[in-house]
Amino acid sequence: MFWREGVVDFGGRGQPIVLLHGLMGRASTWWSVAQWLTAYGHVVGLDARGHGRARRGGPWRTEDFAADAAALVRELDEGPAVVIGHSMGGLHAWVLAATRPDLVRAVVVEDMAPDQRGRTVDEWRGYFESWPVPFQSIAHVRRFFGSTGDYFAECVEERADGYHLIADLADLYEIAAEWGRREFWSYVDGVQCPLLVIEAGDTAMPAGQQAELAGRAPGGGRHVVVPGAGHVVHDSAPLEYRGAVEAFLCEVLGR
Repeated sequence: MFWREGVVDFGGRGQPIVLLHGLMGRASTWWSVAQWLTAYGHVVGLDARGHGRARRGGPWRTEDFAADAAALVRELDEGPAVVIGHSMGGLHAWVLAATRPDLVRAVVVEDMAPDQRGRTVDEWRGYFESWPVPFQSIAHVRRFFGSTGDYFAECVEERADGYHLIADLADLYEIAAEWGRREFWSYVDGVQCPLLVIEAGDTAMPAGQQAELAGRAPGGGRHVVVPGAGHVVHDSAPLEYRGAVEAFLCEVLGR
C-alpha cells in the first residue's frame, strides 16, 4: 500500500477497483475491505475533494466529485473500473457510471438514496458540534464513537492541541446541503452497467428508494438488505458485506 496526494493504492493486479468513501471519511477507511478486494484486481481509494489529503475548496457539486473519480480511472489507464462507494461515494459512483459509461464496468452502492429533498443539515449540526473536539487521543475517538470508532479513528488528524476531524465541518454542511435540494434519479436511469445496492438494515435513508435504485438501473441491479447493520455496513457487518460484494464481483468478472 502506498500514498500520494488524495490517492491510496492498496495493491493488487489487473481489474481496476476504485473505492469512494462517505461524507467526512477518507480513502483509508476502506483498509479492511481492500485486504480481500485485492484478490479481484488493482484496488485504489480516492480522497474526495475537501477530505483526507485531497485539495481543499469547492466547487461541491456531485458532478464535480464524479469528474474527479473519472480522472483517476483515466489516470490508472487499466480499463473500465469496478467502482465501489459508501454513502456519498455511492452517489458519486452511479453518477460517474451514468456520465462516463466507458470508464465503469460495474458499481456497488452502500446505503445511499437518490432523493433526500427536504432534509437539511440542521438535523446533524447539533450532534456534530457537540463532539468533544479536540479529542485527547485516538483511544478517546474510538471510545466516543463506539461501534464506528475504528472508522472515525481514520478520519482525524493530530494537531498541537489534540485530534481534529480532517475535513472542515462547514464544507461538509455545504456538500450535504445539495442532497436536500436535488434528486438524482436521472443519473440512475443512465447506469448501463451492473449495479449492486447494499442497504443497511438500520438505514436512515428514505424507505424503499434503495430497492427502487437497484430495480430502475437499466444495466440490471441487485438489492441486498443487511439486517441489523448500521450506515457503514462494511464496518458494522463486514462478513455480510463481503459475501454480497464477492458474489457480485464473481458474476461481473466471470470468476
